[in-house]
Amino acid sequence: MATLKDIGVAAGINIVTAFIFFIIFAVLRLQPFNDRVYFSKWYLKGLRSSPASGGFLNLDLRAYLKFLHWMPEALKMPERELIDHAGLDSVVYLRIYLLGLKIFAPIAILAWAVLVPVHWTNHTLELAKQLKNVTASDIDKLSVSNIPLYSKRFATHIVMAYAFTIWTCYMLMKEYEIIANMRLQFVASEARRPDQFTVLVRNVPPDPDETVSELVEHFFLVNHPDHYLTHQVVCNANKLADLVDKRKKLQNWLDYYQLKYSRNNSQIRPMVKLGCLGLCGQKVDAIEHYMAEVDKTSKEIAEERENVVKDQKSIMPASFVSFKTRWAAAVCAQTTQTRNPTEWLTEWAPEPRDVFWPNLAVPYVSLTIRRLAMSVAFFFLTFFFIIPIAFVQSLATIEGIEKVAPFLSVIIEHGFVKSVITGLLSGLVLKLFLIFLPSILMTMSKFEGFTAISLLERRSASRYYIFNFVNVFLANVIAGAAFEQLNSFLNQSPNQIPQTIGVAIPMKATFFITYIMVDGWAGIAGEILMLKPLIIYHLKNAFLVKTEKDREEAMDPGSIGFNTGEPQIQLYFLLGLVYAPVTPMLLPFILVFFALAYIVYRHQIINVYNQEYESAAAFWPDVHGRIITALVISQLLLMGLLVTKRAALAAPFIIALPVITIGFHRFCKGRYEPAFVRYPLQEAMMKDTLERAKEPNLNLKGYLQEAYIHPVFKGGGNDDDDDSVLGKLEGEVIIVPTKRQSRRNTPAPSRISGESSPSLAVINGKEV
Repeated sequence: MATLKDIGVAAGINIVTAFIFFIIFAVLRLQPFNDRVYFSKWYLKGLRSSPASGGFLNLDLRAYLKFLHWMPEALKMPERELIDHAGLDSVVYLRIYLLGLKIFAPIAILAWAVLVPVHWTNHTLELAKQLKNVTASDIDKLSVSNIPLYSKRFATHIVMAYAFTIWTCYMLMKEYEIIANMRLQFVASEARRPDQFTVLVRNVPPDPDETVSELVEHFFLVNHPDHYLTHQVVCNANKLADLVDKRKKLQNWLDYYQLKYSRNNSQIRPMVKLGCLGLCGQKVDAIEHYMAEVDKTSKEIAEERENVVKDQKSIMPASFVSFKTRWAAAVCAQTTQTRNPTEWLTEWAPEPRDVFWPNLAVPYVSLTIRRLAMSVAFFFLTFFFIIPIAFVQSLATIEGIEKVAPFLSVIIEHGFVKSVITGLLSGLVLKLFLIFLPSILMTMSKFEGFTAISLLERRSASRYYIFNFVNVFLANVIAGAAFEQLNSFLNQSPNQIPQTIGVAIPMKATFFITYIMVDGWAGIAGEILMLKPLIIYHLKNAFLVKTEKDREEAMDPGSIGFNTGEPQIQLYFLLGLVYAPVTPMLLPFILVFFALAYIVYRHQIINVYNQEYESAAAFWPDVHGRIITALVISQLLLMGLLVTKRAALAAPFIIALPVITIGFHRFCKGRYEPAFVRYPLQEAMMKDTLERAKEPNLNLKGYLQEAYIHPVFKGGGNDDDDDSVLGKLEGEVIIVPTKRQSRRNTPAPSRISGESSPSLAVINGKEV
């Protein structure tokens, strides 16, 4: 059982660790040779071309005295300017941290002013210690565990629960309204983008007489005759993309050995072994070997490009269809195209840099099976993960270590060592155990077939949140509390068991306090060091960089990582809302996390992160929904806790809270969510009209023609091949007369063939 001393030691260690990280960061960021790592955003935007201070090292001692100067600097940029600099996604992501401060700062003040005195002035735990039924510390005296059964003081918790709920809902509604307006304003004011005019059409029905390209062109010429502009069919270029990646890796090795040879004064040509991992096998000249491999792979790429263009089996039943106006694209994306709702499915196309190209080759009919399979796999991953987590957590306690290694008892019973283990080890072990989870969840999301990186991250974030709720929260609060009190259960009568649970569950707050300090304090401070990008940049700069373009490609600024960062934030919302009426001592630790994370991530977004895509804050309904879920969970757990405390007469007053909260969520969903899932036709028409007035001679077709061509057909090492393939792909979208004899999906005459479609009576007559 962690005491105030243990928490103090853990807090001291984490504060010192965070402070050391900040000092190291201050030194590293001032060095000119690290400038492209810690200010990569400015280089990628072309606003910076060289370090602010010349030379290899910064010898200005005055700069080192201001090692925390980056904190106020990160807060100076206004929000409007930050949106222009980094995009709306990044700014709204930061507002999640601000929302946490807005919600929990007043709640913490109210809880400490009202609930802490109510808890502290009881003597329940003192009596329990004398009876040797439970083990408690001074921390637990600040929690609901210190209130006796049947106490009238639980009325205070009910009043506070209503106050916390009303305040949280009010802040959520205000934030939802602000961000919905920010999104509409951003969409209305942003520059022209291909996705504003384009929809993704999937599940195009097969036709024996026409290719997919001809079928798509014919369908939209007939059904959208005044608005259809052009289209680009989707091809399965996954094998080609793999070959391009392979050539890039081979080229990197070739560059490395060529640089190594040019810097070698002895003029000894580098050698490489062809066996497993280069550890065994025949020795050959490394430069000649990789030159031959690059040439061989280049020929394979050229052949595969031709196969992709010529082979109709490489063309998927999907296409990016572009329209002359945003209004027409909005109509198409938000309506059903045919009587059969499973064919000609339309949705807004992701912006080109947001497209996850490998999944466009996944057959649409297999998506349901894939997602069902991943749901089952995630279920087993979540619930079977409890076993190793519980096992490792049991070993990360004083009792667990003494049981496994009794010879360490003398060491771990020492005051400072015991405080470190009790107040730090369990949170650290859990943090380490979850390192590989985001990669696993992202792989599962990719297998499900989502076609946009933003959708992949949102799906992965949703599952990460569920995993955290089950394994980090429930497993520790419920299962952990039950295991801790197992011996008491065996020695108590049945009418004493609810009392034990009611006392034990709030005591798990000490574990979460240590976890918040490890993950939310030291972990956030470590984020600013950018150790992985720093090491990778200098390795590439030393062995691969030959030109300024190579140096730019060596930078790996990363992004905000919505799939990992947002579930972490949501866990803290959950902990704060659950423990606010139960153990208010946890709230100051959460406030420190939100404040520190806001400053750190604001600095990173301004100077480092280069967001992969821009979804105009489309993720906010997910954020809002998960906070509402946390609020309902906190209300249900408080209701259950009051029942175990024999305050059954007080519990019914809380029943109304989940009902009110869910009703509030439905109101917000109907009032604000449409701005995030649909594009208002009025806004589209206004933007189209304004653009026509400003640019009456705009060549929109030329702008959209190559916007959604697969990246492997753009750029690359062989420009001539790329140009020829692009020409062939463009040839796929020229207007062609239809070859079909039957057009049951065509409700009007084709402008190309001039023939009318058979009427329904004729069709029925033939069928009869």
